[in-house]
Amino acid sequence: MSSNSLKLLLCTVLCLLVRSNSQTVHKRFEYKYSFKPPYLAQKDGSVPFWEYGGNAIASGESVRLAPSLRSQKGAIWTRTPISFDWWEVDIMFKVTGRGRIGADGLAFWYTSARGEYNGDVFGSSDRWNGLGVIFDSFDNDNKHNNPYVMAVLNDGTKNFDHKSDGATQLLSGCLRDFRNKPFPTRARIEYYLNTLTVHFHNGLTNNEADYELCFRAENVALPRGGYFGLSAATGGLADDHDVIHLLTSSLHSTQQTGGQQISTADQQKLSQEYQEYQKKLEQQKEEYRKEHPDEVRDKEGEFDDWFESDGQRELRQIFQGLGQIQDVMRDLHKKVDEVIGKQSNSLSLLSAVYSQAQGVQPAQPGQPPVQMPALPISRQDWDAMTTNQQIVINTIAELKGFIIEVSRKSDAVLASAGGAAGAGGLSPQVVGELRDGISQLKQSVGGVSQRLSAQAPAAAPVCPSVSCVSGTTLLVAAAGQLLLMFLYSVYKERKEAQAKKFF
Repeated sequence: MSSNSLKLLLCTVLCLLVRSNSQTVHKRFEYKYSFKPPYLAQKDGSVPFWEYGGNAIASGESVRLAPSLRSQKGAIWTRTPISFDWWEVDIMFKVTGRGRIGADGLAFWYTSARGEYNGDVFGSSDRWNGLGVIFDSFDNDNKHNNPYVMAVLNDGTKNFDHKSDGATQLLSGCLRDFRNKPFPTRARIEYYLNTLTVHFHNGLTNNEADYELCFRAENVALPRGGYFGLSAATGGLADDHDVIHLLTSSLHSTQQTGGQQISTADQQKLSQEYQEYQKKLEQQKEEYRKEHPDEVRDKEGEFDDWFESDGQRELRQIFQGLGQIQDVMRDLHKKVDEVIGKQSNSLSLLSAVYSQAQGVQPAQPGQPPVQMPALPISRQDWDAMTTNQQIVINTIAELKGFIIEVSRKSDAVLASAGGAAGAGGLSPQVVGELRDGISQLKQSVGGVSQRLSAQAPAAAPVCPSVSCVSGTTLLVAAAGQLLLMFLYSVYKERKEAQAKKFF
């Protein structure tokens, strides 16, 4: 009985999950709460269904909320509140300035009442009731965490903390740079089933699908029937804050009936409004063509796509160079991985050779296996051996230089000995030079011997099982041989000089 009830419970849960997953979200574009180019602003400068004020300027291509001047504030708000509960807003904007640091930023608002056009919080009113998604570009708290994207909720009783950049008041946020990008940056703000989701487009590419998740917050309660708004402000530093478009879509599930069905009268009314708007737009186009016949002849710049400006060419070359650098770095990473793999194999082979040199025999049947050392030659030992080899090479080069110097001095001594043959022997000056050269040779050989003896313990672990002559003994023997050869040559030259004297 218990197993049947458990199966029934599992089936019920699966049915609920399938039913919840089958609920698709339908979007409907809301033109009364949107604006976009071209002809964003009408001939009289107004934006349909929106009101703007402060220092905001509306044109046919964008709405400049705050220009790049000090202490500028501006905002734009919808004229009517929204009539749907869930929504998605797509904002395309550009924040550009000549300074390395910008200020202050812009904000998207959803509030129960429209805010001011020159308020204290990024151009809007403080103590708002609703949501504010703020794109803050100035670092007030000097923590080097700006530009920053954050969501702040307020119930109408709190003042925004500018000194800490709202760090103690934000709902969530992410560190994203949106200033001086080659393409417009975008933000997609979605509020559905009390879940707030913000996606961000960094503006480095022109691909509209390059969104990344900024943050997601659940259990977010917003007031119904609020207003949409955008605002921006500048301070001692200034940027141009341009909003290119704001597109609003209402979200509806398949189970929602309210607001989903439209009556025939409403459909006719909406179609009539749309046709009137299209007629008005065509009429304005005709008037513009009559007033500007020269621009009409250009056919609205049909050849603009065939050419590129210097700035576009420079940006294209920069992007191509960055792509090539990324390819080269990817190849370098692959090669480094291959080198590390080969080095690991070499170290394993050296460890096996070392184990065989130590006399480690394979385990006989019935005996416990002998544990092989994991890595007898460590990376430090390998580096020490390489350093010792380099020291030996340098020492040999120094010895070669000493030998060449001794040979040169011996030639000079022989030449002087031949010139002094008539005098009956070597002069005291030549003997003194010979004595100094021999003493310098002894000092050099002694210094090299001390250096090699100091480095000998570091190189000892490399070959502990091989008994060989030390470097010091070898160098002393070589120095003795060179000294004997030098003395013998001097003695021979002296004998020959005496023999010539007798003749």
